[in-house]
Amino acid sequence: MSVPWQFLEFALQSGALAFGDFTTKSGRKTPYFFNAGRFERGSTLAKLARFYAQTLLAARADGRVRFDMLFGPAYKGITLASATAVALAEQGLDLPFSYNRKERKDHGEGGELVGAPLRGRVMIVDDVITDGAAKREALDLIRGHGAEPAGVVIMLDRMERTGADGALSAVSAVRAFEQETRVPIISIADLDDLVGLLRSGTPLAASAQPYLSSIEAYRKRYGA
Repeated sequence: MSVPWQFLEFALQSGALAFGDFTTKSGRKTPYFFNAGRFERGSTLAKLARFYAQTLLAARADGRVRFDMLFGPAYKGITLASATAVALAEQGLDLPFSYNRKERKDHGEGGELVGAPLRGRVMIVDDVITDGAAKREALDLIRGHGAEPAGVVIMLDRMERTGADGALSAVSAVRAFEQETRVPIISIADLDDLVGLLRSGTPLAASAQPYLSSIEAYRKRYGA
């Protein structure tokens, strides 16, 4: 089984991926929902970090990205980058990592960064991309310290266009970010992987079969 399918089955088991009738923050109705906050135990965080590490190592091996360190945008990215650094070290790639504070500290060691100095090519580790605002702030921070953004790695690319019906964006939020910033985004899995998994009829995915048609219709309506 491919890494994306393994990850999606893991997300189902962990309750991070759910099916039903949901409303997103933008007000859009969706037949599936992804909540990265459900990776809430030490064991699930460790397994999640290994998926990040596998994805990054594969992208590095095939030349899609080159990176010298990891960066986690506050707040979710802090845990994700830290855990991914551990998982990469276990695979033989021991890299420095750092993260930022939401509020600059003016005592003790001071500053807005915790961990290694931002140097070389920096890979941003985060959960998902919606409007990309937090990722753009991370790019500015990295460049402000004289380093170069190498890319962004996320869990799931929803592969959907933003905006309201009749005024949908031409490309997905992920592609819009890449076009604007010239920084690549790598995902552990995407919506095509999810549809493929549900079509495959694996035992774990079988429970979600009733939602396959609505997910395919959602992809046809909003997919990029």
